[in-house]
Amino acid sequence: MTASGVTRRKRQARQRAVGAGRRYQYDLRDRLLMTLLWLRCYMTYEVLGFFYELDKTNIEDNLQDVLATLDILTTFTLERPPLERTKLNSPQAVMTAFPDVRLVIDAKEQRVRRPKTTKAKDGHTQDNQKPYYSGKKKAHTVKNQLAVRPDGLIEALSDSVPGGATHDITLLRQTNLLQELEEGEAAMLDKGYDGIQKDYPEVRLHQPYKARRNHPLTDEQKAFNRVLARHRIVVEHTNALLNKFQALVQVFRHARASHTRIIRVVAGLVNRRIQVTPLKTYPAA
Repeated sequence: MTASGVTRRKRQARQRAVGAGRRYQYDLRDRLLMTLLWLRCYMTYEVLGFFYELDKTNIEDNLQDVLATLDILTTFTLERPPLERTKLNSPQAVMTAFPDVRLVIDAKEQRVRRPKTTKAKDGHTQDNQKPYYSGKKKAHTVKNQLAVRPDGLIEALSDSVPGGATHDITLLRQTNLLQELEEGEAAMLDKGYDGIQKDYPEVRLHQPYKARRNHPLTDEQKAFNRVLARHRIVVEHTNALLNKFQALVQVFRHARASHTRIIRVVAGLVNRRIQVTPLKTYPAA
């Protein structure tokens, strides 16, 4: 039976056709505004319901329908077949100092509520907290991998994974994103991905030099790191636009399984904003 042949909540056979029943109190434009307000401010359903004079269950129904639609409409370039991808030829889309760079890759973490420990049927308990506990953030988090073009547009976004059990370099290996690069295209990474070149020797990577024990950085290496950081900051500026939406900043209160949809929707909105108002560009000087 298709999804349209069952009810949305209890997954039972429908008694009426899809679209039957009471109509929404607000039209699509108002429901879209309601969803954007929730993503931007991340208020509770009760508070949002106060402004719209709706019960929190009605608020959730309104939000989930719009979020599902926005999620379907959100696609990223590297999710499309290679024939549909466009080359970066315009001066605004290519770095002057690193013209071969196609992707600038970084990771984003967000705090979540502490997972509950569950008890299996055999009596053993399952620790759901440890995979999500990030020693770096000193909190339970989920993590996403973000890959942007040199002009800041988001090209790829990974699903949400436990922040404690998944290192940045592990997530990059799992997504196999570097294999999506075509011949002659390069990626720019930070120090957290130290060692990834061994896994992809055929891919050109721009990474900062990392000091080792008894091997401090030379002046030339420090100068290169500064130049690289000035160009890599584009991903930080895109991240800052994502963080304007409080749904990705505050402790995530909803089911962790829904986090992937939320961040994809916000990433799609950020891409639309960058297309209208481009990010600042950085010369090679």
